[in-house]
Amino acid sequence: MSGASLPEWIRARKLQIGGLHEMRRLMAQGKLHTVCDEARCPNRSDCFGRGTATFLIMGETCTRACRYCAVAHGRPGLLDPDEPRQLAEAARELGLMHVVVTSVDRDDLPDGGAAHFAATVQALRALDPRPAIEVLTPDFRGDLAAVDVVVASGPDVYNHNIETVRRLYPAFRSAGRYAWALEVLAHVAGTGAGLVTKSGLLVGLGETREEVEETLRDLRGVGCRVVTVGQYLRPTRDQAPVVSYWTPEEFAALEIFGQTIGLEVIAGPFVRSSFRAEEAFARVRR
Repeated sequence: MSGASLPEWIRARKLQIGGLHEMRRLMAQGKLHTVCDEARCPNRSDCFGRGTATFLIMGETCTRACRYCAVAHGRPGLLDPDEPRQLAEAARELGLMHVVVTSVDRDDLPDGGAAHFAATVQALRALDPRPAIEVLTPDFRGDLAAVDVVVASGPDVYNHNIETVRRLYPAFRSAGRYAWALEVLAHVAGTGAGLVTKSGLLVGLGETREEVEETLRDLRGVGCRVVTVGQYLRPTRDQAPVVSYWTPEEFAALEIFGQTIGLEVIAGPFVRSSFRAEEAFARVRR
């Protein structure tokens, strides 16, 4: 791994704003949010330019404050009961064939927002033609009954990001638990619902190659089928600094490692869990 100075393969990536405006107009019209903008994703101009986005439900304020994340944290507002309908309408207007739905953590709600996730999936399932539906959920604090509510609503892909290696959880994800992430994915894989199970993590926070490989083995061990691995890029000065930049060759080696353990690993400096999610879904459906 290289040092923490910004390498050429990162500097060469330019954020083009031309495709952002129409997507933002549509989101504002429906009082919707995208994680693309809220988390300052480096791929947002590409996704918006292709007319795709990852919808962020249950507001833009998270109850947790993970040190790598730019989403605002604090006390969230009330849920909007009309949000599922508005989101489905936006997906229909955009002509989306693969819709990703994620959320802030809502530890203030008894079910963590599981019922709202389910209502959103059901609204999307009612569309004709029906898009493929991918949920990227919180850990629900290990509440597997909440997970069951989301699974029962009928998504095609169940994604929960493990985010980082076990050793770094206390430093960067103190409100979460490594074990919760594995339990959620193991439970989904064991439901028999036929869902594609997926996870993701960021590198560059001080982990070792061996720790990343251990995490990939752990995910494969609980039945996860797809894992995305991307470079952590500090969103603002309020988040943790980058410790190291992984090279494109190191990311490629992780994809090869995934093949050796029967895991579909999609890795690269700008890979994120929902970037070109439709392509990852297609890979495991063959």
